[in-house]
Amino acid sequence: MARQERAEVTRAAILEGAARVFDAEGFHGTTLGDIVKESGVTKGALYFHFSSKEELAQHLIDEQFSALAPMENLDNPGLQSAIDILHHMARLLVENVRVRAGIRLVTDQSSKTSIVSEPYTKWIEIFRKCLAEAQQRGDVKADVDCERVAAMIVGSWTGIQLSSQVLCGRKDLSERTTLMWEVLLPGIVPPRRLARFHPEGSAQVAERPLGVAG
Repeated sequence: MARQERAEVTRAAILEGAARVFDAEGFHGTTLGDIVKESGVTKGALYFHFSSKEELAQHLIDEQFSALAPMENLDNPGLQSAIDILHHMARLLVENVRVRAGIRLVTDQSSKTSIVSEPYTKWIEIFRKCLAEAQQRGDVKADVDCERVAAMIVGSWTGIQLSSQVLCGRKDLSERTTLMWEVLLPGIVPPRRLARFHPEGSAQVAERPLGVAG
């Protein structure tokens, strides 16, 4: 195996191992020794790729945004884009440990030593853009404040996924996500356009790949 290929395999092993430990124990319950053991690499190999536990955690936090890569309609976003993003994220949280770890790390670090606001503000801006584009097309009521609704979507879904995790290991997260949109859509969409949107996600969302960049 070429040196670069070996390095990529080692880096991926570190990220997978770190994700499993962070997902299970959280940021403050995880040590670099735990990550080395779970990854099956040496401490020297870990430090070659990542200088600290904080750097590893930040990489996994940032990875949640690479989940948007398969969302083809984000170049022309709208209200269905926002719906589909959350359904895609619901699938990732169930099936991809690196995304689960990234989401848990945001929660852990925000509630402990330092406030980690950047992921929240990024998601709010993504949904604000979707809503603003939809509003220009007449798909969102003219009097809706897109930024405030985007913040509400992020806050509501954060609570939904956390409660779903506690109650049933996120087995019902897709159903809870659908219910959230069923409740929200009548308040922001003109009645004549409501039938255009699918709170359960579009037909294509279940077919999108779940891969996350390393």
